[in-house]
Amino acid sequence: MSTDWGKLSPILWESIGTTIYLVGFTFLFAGALGLLLGTALYSTRKGSLLSNAPINLVLNVIVNVVRPIPFILLVAALFPVTLEVVGTTIGRDAALFVMVVAATFGIARIVEQNLVTVEPGVIEAARAAGAGPLRIIATLLIPEALGPLILGYTFVIIAIVDISAMAGAIGGGGLGDFAIVYGYQQFQWQPTAVAVVIIIIGVQAIQFFGNWLARKVLRR
Repeated sequence: MSTDWGKLSPILWESIGTTIYLVGFTFLFAGALGLLLGTALYSTRKGSLLSNAPINLVLNVIVNVVRPIPFILLVAALFPVTLEVVGTTIGRDAALFVMVVAATFGIARIVEQNLVTVEPGVIEAARAAGAGPLRIIATLLIPEALGPLILGYTFVIIAIVDISAMAGAIGGGGLGDFAIVYGYQQFQWQPTAVAVVIIIIGVQAIQFFGNWLARKVLRR
């Protein structure tokens, strides 16, 4: 049976828009929250700018608990929270909320790992010059780690694309849902192939842009 692209084309374009929406807003919100949480993880480490062992322990435990949970299980675990925050547990916004939670904790760990690579001597020099912790973080620490952070965020946004493919499990739509519903479940390989090709092209574009931007920053 041939694929009716006259019927599927509008659905495909809507799925592309939904994927862009989910990935874009997840990256926006989780990127900011993950940067704050990752910076807090780094800053509260022993001997760091805002060293605080109890807070660092609590933050590490929270990140270590949430980060490994598969997306589908996280959807179930956050059911009451999603209902309270979004007002529903199905649909695009419900999927977006769970995606933001999932991505935030992954980004936090990547941010922490990249900040650790900053030369301690640079930070000590800033401390000796009288700069406060918040000023060091904003004007020295993050700019020094910017190149690796861009590469880390590039990896994350590609992982978010991967997560978005599972958004259809709770009615979130997107290309993953399109490939399953109109391809796999209908025994049609073409819709699935088209969705996969679009995702691959998008991922390649993101990776090339991230690599280019990181190289540009590192050369400064």
